Amino acid sequence: MEKYASLERQNRHIFSHVILGLWSLIVLFPLWVMIINSFKDRLSIYQNPFGLPQKWNIANYGIVLADGDFLGYFKNSFIVVILSLVILLITGALAGYALAYWRGKFSRAVYFFCIAGMMLPIKIASIRLLELVKTLGLLNTVWALIPIYVAMGIPIAIFVLTEFIRAVPYELTEAAIIDGTGRLGTFLWIIVPLLRPALATVAIYNLVPFWNDLWFPLIFISDDRAKTVLLGVTRLFGQYQTDWSKVLAVLTLSAIPVIALYLTASKQFIKGLTAGAVKG
Repeated sequence: MEKYASLERQNRHIFSHVILGLWSLIVLFPLWVMIINSFKDRLSIYQNPFGLPQKWNIANYGIVLADGDFLGYFKNSFIVVILSLVILLITGALAGYALAYWRGKFSRAVYFFCIAGMMLPIKIASIRLLELVKTLGLLNTVWALIPIYVAMGIPIAIFVLTEFIRAVPYELTEAAIIDGTGRLGTFLWIIVPLLRPALATVAIYNLVPFWNDLWFPLIFISDDRAKTVLLGVTRLFGQYQTDWSKVLAVLTLSAIPVIALYLTASKQFIKGLTAGAVKG
């Protein structure tokens, strides 16, 4: 029986590895096409879009960096994404901490009101948001995007962090309070170290939508100095033809920071899980 059970587990593992391998190919194929075509000239892309370039043309990267202000676009995107994530994580953690330990009559109602934002796309309020941004004097600045992105990420942040904090044994916070630690001290010294995996999850979940957003920069920003990377890419689209090799070169460069930040957050996520398991 043990032999058959072992074979059954092995077959399940093989099946799961095959599925994961196929899924990895599906995910990596667009990246492969984007990267190899960024090293081709414009005509070669149409002749052989999926094969390796006959002559590697690295001049595309030099042209887009020299002719356009793409370094400025990258800087704007970095500012927006990093500040949005920092504010989102701080706000979401504080809100999650409050909602997790609030035993009031309306606590559940407030919690469900906060996470209801996951069901309502923020883009439906674009006109009102444009009026609000204009009233605040933030139009044509990168600062207009930060509160929008924080609002986009708050529902999922509150959902993940509140449920994670509720799973923390109450005896830990109770012992800290008995020792004379205040609410803020309990949050900083007890809850936050345990929150690292959940914070990494929230950061990873919101990283790509913030970085790849084109909708709100297109609405709020027309000043060339305040454009983000994807909004800057639209400058390369012509009315009658587009040099896709340069477009793909910019998109390849824009993918590098996202992948790097993703891998960094993934490592922190694993370290946080390991630390929590050992401490627990």
